[in-house]
Amino acid sequence: MDFLTQLLRGISFVPALVNGIESLFGSKSGADKKDAAMSFLQNALAMTDAIAAKDIVDPEKFRDGVSKIIDGTVEALNASVWAKTSTAGSALLK
Repeated sequence: MDFLTQLLRGISFVPALVNGIESLFGSKSGADKKDAAMSFLQNALAMTDAIAAKDIVDPEKFRDGVSKIIDGTVEALNASVWAKTSTAGSALLK
C-alpha cells in the first residue's frame, strides 16, 4: 500500500481512537492514555514495515509528528460540544 494512503488511513481514525482510549482508560493519567493511543497507532500504521521499506527515514520525528496529531485531536475534541456531552464531562487524555 502506498505510504501516504496508509498514513492518512491511520490518521482518519484518531478521533475514534481517542474516544475509545478515554472509555477504556478514563481513570488513568493523560500520559498513560496518550501512551496507549501512540502504541495503538504505531501498530496500526505498521511502522516497522514502513521503516524497513525506507518510507520512514527518521522514525523518531515520525513518532513525534503522530504524537502532535493526537495532541491536536484531543485539543479539538476538548474544545468542542462533544466533550461537554461526554459522561465524565472532563478533558480527554489530559
